Amino acid sequence: MHIPQSNTQSLSILSFEESRLEAAGRDRPDYDRDAWLYIPDHYEEYRYILGTRGQRPLICLGVNPSTAAPGALDNTLKSVERIAHHNGFDSFVMLNVYAQRATRPNDMDRTCNECLHGENLQAFRYVLAQSASPPCVWAAWGAVIEKRPYLFHCVWDMIETGRSFGARWVKAGALSKAGHPHHPLYLRSDTPVEDFDIESYVVNQQKRFTSL
Repeated sequence: MHIPQSNTQSLSILSFEESRLEAAGRDRPDYDRDAWLYIPDHYEEYRYILGTRGQRPLICLGVNPSTAAPGALDNTLKSVERIAHHNGFDSFVMLNVYAQRATRPNDMDRTCNECLHGENLQAFRYVLAQSASPPCVWAAWGAVIEKRPYLFHCVWDMIETGRSFGARWVKAGALSKAGHPHHPLYLRSDTPVEDFDIESYVVNQQKRFTSL
């Protein structure tokens, strides 16, 4: 369980580039840096990237990170890894729509920390650039995305970031009644990924919330 100490606006946050360079510049006896991508490379109130290294990763987007770390994946990340391998990917990379750690989504920032969001976009851009073309991005957040209205704006920024890399957006499993892509946790390991019209999804969700 991770309960945020405070809202992220009150924290001193390392930029993605600072975190990446710091991680590259020191040894980590607790995990194999050649096998894992973990930024920051130590436990923080936020996490940009967690995944395995490969040439063709399945880039998975959840809502926000919790306690998982290299060699200590939670059940959601274990499911992500199994589905990635079943679908022919050699690795997986987990990012999130919002980088704040919070096991309970109700504990997330009430308002978007634009600085943290901007650094999270840098992390997303980095992973897209390192991936085989076209990068494959799995929308995998479930109904939790409804917890904060700003999350849809964050997704839209990620859509725009992905365009310049020709990102292919996919889902796994059936959409929810409200139209949300399925969360990975209870999916079968042999679930196929399928193309997902992410732009129409965000537009429809924003219309839906406006009408409520």
